[in-house]
Amino acid sequence: MGKIKITQVKSAIDRPKKQKETIKALGLKKVNQSVVLEATPQVLGMVEKVNHLVTVEEA
Repeated sequence: MGKIKITQVKSAIDRPKKQKETIKALGLKKVNQSVVLEATPQVLGMVEKVNHLVTVEEA
């Protein structure tokens, strides 16, 4: 599987607890922070749940 770069573009403040925990589980802590992760089904599922808070690019 390939790698993807996930960047947080919106704040998790005033979001449901599950979305905050998902952002944290992806390794994101601040707006405009990026992480590069393996594109596993688990990671892609987490990204799908918070796709309105992040952007995804091929890495």
